[in-house]
Amino acid sequence: MFLTKVDLMAYGLPRRESDLSDRGFALLKQQHDTWPLLQKGASTLGMVVVREIEFDGFSMKLQFNPGRIVSSSAKVDAKSIAERKCFLCLENLPTEQKGVIAGDDTLNESENDVTDASNYVVLVNPFPIFPEHFTIPHQSHVPQRIADSIGTMLDITRDMGSRYTLFYNGPRCGASAPDHLHFQAGDRGFMTIDSTWEQLVQKHGKWIRETSDIRIAKVDDGLRRFVVIESSVRDEALKSFNKLYRKFESLNWQIHPNEPDIEEPMLNILCSFEQSKWRLIIFLRKKHRPTQFFAEGDDKILFSPASVDFGGVCITPVEKDFNSITREDLTDMFNQLSVDPKYLHAVADELI
Repeated sequence: MFLTKVDLMAYGLPRRESDLSDRGFALLKQQHDTWPLLQKGASTLGMVVVREIEFDGFSMKLQFNPGRIVSSSAKVDAKSIAERKCFLCLENLPTEQKGVIAGDDTLNESENDVTDASNYVVLVNPFPIFPEHFTIPHQSHVPQRIADSIGTMLDITRDMGSRYTLFYNGPRCGASAPDHLHFQAGDRGFMTIDSTWEQLVQKHGKWIRETSDIRIAKVDDGLRRFVVIESSVRDEALKSFNKLYRKFESLNWQIHPNEPDIEEPMLNILCSFEQSKWRLIIFLRKKHRPTQFFAEGDDKILFSPASVDFGGVCITPVEKDFNSITREDLTDMFNQLSVDPKYLHAVADELI
């Protein structure tokens, strides 16, 4: 199922030195040519409708995308997960689905190692949000956890960053396969926050640390509470993320007093690599889905936000919701999911 660089040359992979973004783009073309499910998903994407809602100095996009209804409504309770085949395990992939290995052309023999990019496989997502949308699962069925895999996320982002932003949905933060470690990637610049994050820092946050190697900001824009870590030094970015993670984890007992065994702190993470710098945007959450998701009748809104939604493109698979959601609805739903400001400040203080 793995395509090599030689295989991908027939789909435009340059003979010169190429990176993982080049191989991913060639894989996308190969899959569009040979996989009917992706062809159908891509045609659905061509019919999406978008509108914008303005906030204080920034906007959020609503995308009506009926092709995402399975993901948005996915049951992710332990019983439902145990009863289904994992759709990210390599042995369960459709015959037509091909992939490229994120590291070298050979999978790492240490199957459970989450720190090596050669244990991850780049696949095209057949139910896309982005024009170019990839899922990047680990080769083994290991749980969705970021603590030990954040370094690998930085490495893969460096290799795909010329075209794509990577993102991570925590096990209770929009991951429809919370039992299988994976990242996703999509077109850089697609999410509104890709181009507005510095404006958000200036208007709704502040830089809390600035050195020659790293700068860190905290932001509360009235909907989302997040931290930005930007660094040209991998180990500096990694060290700061680990500090954030440990501090946020230590607050779990306050944020989730009735869930002492929650899998990991609730995070959505965007990761990009531009001008030789990594940028992590880390959204801090307290809840999986808003109350409107579980309502009945006209009060129900099928909105289950994950990284892309927090990044400024809110996916609505139901047309009624797309047409009716207001600025007040989005403000209410994001505030239900985002941590209280005091926790943002507590986490940020650890990073100064």
